[in-house]
Amino acid sequence: MKEKLVEKKYLITFILITSLFALWGFANDITNPMVAAFQTVMELSAFQASLVQFAFYGGYATMAVPAALFIRRYSYKSGILLGLGLYAAGAFLFIPAASMQSFKFFCLSLYILTFGLAFLETTANPFILSLGSKETSTRRLNLAQAFNPMGSLSGMAVASLVVLPSLWSDRRDEMGNTIFHTLSETEKAGIRMHDLEIIRNPYVMLGLVVLTMFIVIAIKKMPQTSAEVQQDSASNTLSRLWKNRIYREGVLAQMFYVAAQIMVWTFIIQYADNLGINKATAQNYNIFAMSMFLCSRFISTFLMKYVNSRVLLAIFGIGAMTCTLGAILIVGMPGLYCLVGISAFMSLMFPTIYGIALENVDSRDTSLGAAFLVMAIVGGAVMPPLQGLVIDMGTISGHPAVNVSFVLPLLCFLAITIYGIRCTYNKKNTDEIANNTTE
Repeated sequence: MKEKLVEKKYLITFILITSLFALWGFANDITNPMVAAFQTVMELSAFQASLVQFAFYGGYATMAVPAALFIRRYSYKSGILLGLGLYAAGAFLFIPAASMQSFKFFCLSLYILTFGLAFLETTANPFILSLGSKETSTRRLNLAQAFNPMGSLSGMAVASLVVLPSLWSDRRDEMGNTIFHTLSETEKAGIRMHDLEIIRNPYVMLGLVVLTMFIVIAIKKMPQTSAEVQQDSASNTLSRLWKNRIYREGVLAQMFYVAAQIMVWTFIIQYADNLGINKATAQNYNIFAMSMFLCSRFISTFLMKYVNSRVLLAIFGIGAMTCTLGAILIVGMPGLYCLVGISAFMSLMFPTIYGIALENVDSRDTSLGAAFLVMAIVGGAVMPPLQGLVIDMGTISGHPAVNVSFVLPLLCFLAITIYGIRCTYNKKNTDEIANNTTE
């Protein structure tokens, strides 16, 4: 008999937990365009502004393992509630950050907010995997993750339609150049106060939505899964995880994926800016990229019924590399179109790497295994500042530095493609690995 993707007894829980994917998608993708906004209004270099991403994804790296240990001691539900609480706290800290006009305070607020996201991702991903049979787990996670870009699109829409068009610091002259840096300090101060309040408002509203979800989930009784019941010592778990090559390499592949995703989506605005396109218009290209990402996520989930997920990962990796080469080598609008096109091929990568890596992990080890996969999001903290340093060079051998900077995501996609190929050709060994890790 064919296994159901989501059993009826888990349906309400699946819907509630899946809604959380949209919540952290919103946070991720309203934050990406804020790098460009902070760069102008706070008069920062591309490297300095990209520290927004360092703070955002650094929070994941800091809190993923503590979140897993918390879940092992308590429950998935407890981890979700604590995550929502930290998420709301970080969002509300934008109020004093805007009042103080402190870039460091904004970064601290995002750092705390992502403590909450680390708890949510460390909990929600393995929870979704456990809500049904192992045979359908990767497809089930892909379906849940499909709602992440819906939240992302909402975040991008708020940034594009509400935040960026309202920023006085992005006003331009007839030649398409920003004029903020030419103003007096008094004029800048007034504009800065206005713009930071505009940046603050969506985060405050987000905090209220998160509190509402906290109440709903606190009331709902959640099922206890085998991953919560079966536990072992952390040292034994770490030993089994380390022996599992597919898992071990999956953590590295996930790090490269998140780094590539954040670089592609963060610096679309800078890429477009180099072509004379203002921030609000440039963000529309980000929205189109996310729309492609969303559609492709559903398509790839359907394709997994017929094509092995490892093979699809390798194929999509090659597609992403091809588009990235176009973004590097082509100067002008066709290069921007190639940059947007990368998103169609990124769509299946996160949940597919996640599912492949955990496929043969012992159920006792799921929470810590998930934690290291979430901790791999640190790639999004480390790589964007490096790309920012490259962009700050202006030109490299006569080629726009912003184009050249996409060599970094190209290398990341190469690593992901290699992981997909290795997993495809070594599928026969996964059962043997599973047997070894459960001894």
